[in-house]
Amino acid sequence: MIPATQIKVGMVVLHDGKPCRVTNVLHVTPGNWRGMVHAKMVNLVTGSQVEYRFRSEDKVERADLDHHPLQYLYRSGDEFTFMNTENYEMVNVPRDHLGEAVNYLVENMMVEMSYFEGRPVGVDVPMFVELEIVETDPVLKGATISSSPKIAKMNTGLVTKVPQHMGIGDRVKIDTRDGTFVERV
Repeated sequence: MIPATQIKVGMVVLHDGKPCRVTNVLHVTPGNWRGMVHAKMVNLVTGSQVEYRFRSEDKVERADLDHHPLQYLYRSGDEFTFMNTENYEMVNVPRDHLGEAVNYLVENMMVEMSYFEGRPVGVDVPMFVELEIVETDPVLKGATISSSPKIAKMNTGLVTKVPQHMGIGDRVKIDTRDGTFVERV
């Protein structure tokens, strides 16, 4: 158990008996009232968003998660197949348990899967991934890196902005924290 004032973004806590990943924390101390912690969380089992105000005296229980390194193999419909590299066991995970990570999964990528009570509830992808542009506007002649960006669709389905001089087939580095273009690879 930890005090509510020590909740941090990215932490996984138990809220109403369900594991929730904290996405936003705001410490509020209004006038002559007692302080509180306003937290936005995502339920890892259902994927729904939860907002809750903890009193500063409240205690919060951290979720007991197991973490295992897995290798992403392939996608079949809305199921994603991973392999445990320690015992070669195959794990099928539905799309809704992966959240935004589905936009960054590339075949043979190593990820860290989080388990709650033996069920997969989330995946941590590397901070940067290399993706290929499969759909975008044509390259403008004389375009530079500093000109305004254009929309591009990647091979995983992610839609992001890239510089004007990028074209179909180009490989780019993407930041998985916010889905932004980093550099050409």
